[in-house]
Amino acid sequence: MFEFQGITKFFGTHKALDNVTFRVNRGEIVGYVGLNGAGKTTTIRIGVGVLPPTSGDVIIDGFSIIKDKREASRRIGWVPEKPIFEHDFKAIDYFVYLAGFYGLSMSEARSLGRKLLDEVGLGDATDKKLKEYSYGMNKRFALAVSMINNPENYMFDEVLNGLDPSGIAFFRNLTLKLKHEGCSILFSSHILSEVESIADRVVFIHEGRVIADMKIDEIRSRAKPSLKITIHPLDNRAIELVKEFGEVSIEKNQLIIRNVTESSEIVEKLVLNGYKVLEVSKMERDLEQVFFRLIKGELQ
Repeated sequence: MFEFQGITKFFGTHKALDNVTFRVNRGEIVGYVGLNGAGKTTTIRIGVGVLPPTSGDVIIDGFSIIKDKREASRRIGWVPEKPIFEHDFKAIDYFVYLAGFYGLSMSEARSLGRKLLDEVGLGDATDKKLKEYSYGMNKRFALAVSMINNPENYMFDEVLNGLDPSGIAFFRNLTLKLKHEGCSILFSSHILSEVESIADRVVFIHEGRVIADMKIDEIRSRAKPSLKITIHPLDNRAIELVKEFGEVSIEKNQLIIRNVTESSEIVEKLVLNGYKVLEVSKMERDLEQVFFRLIKGELQ
């Protein structure tokens, strides 16, 4: 378990984080969601001890990342958004080098390296130099490195960036496996559908402040479904006709009416006013709707 306690961070006069406070419990996956520049990466870098906070603390399994940094850091695995490695090394040799910092002998590290690299899908690439790895392979290598000391806590920063669909599926399955083993997992992502698919809870951050901390079931109950309607002609008059039913916008040459599920009255009104309704479909509830409503102050 780990907890951010009143983390504030200034860069010069800019306040990047403002009293960020939340916890990730054992056996829980927490999504960390916010716009670019909201403070997600800064939070995680402070959480793993590579960046000091201006004030506040992070407690990892009872150890302070400030006062007990060595012990706290030993208990957490981290995958940064952009992993940086010495690319002239073979993957297995660099893994052995990094494992040495955790007190493993060369033979222990080599054995563990082959096991973990195989586990993350790099079993056929252990003897390749890291400069030959793709961006997605580097992410997988970073995942293997994060598991060297078999921690019970993980922080993943935009780990899905640059991954193909198979890589995303792999991360999803690995995260669920770690959860079932009792690990505490925080991951930031802009792929909100993936956050919704695996997170137990979501912490929303905006302009350096946590604006909501919600269980995924609560989010789903607050996210209202919408209708997508294809009509001809598509004009401003059509928008005026249907705006009484919900929030209306035009996206990809279709009418989008949010926070509404029943279409019969809408279709009837459009048809009676001379519009040809070509298609009506429901849009699923999604995390993005809740997030932007939170930013706008529409949800409390």
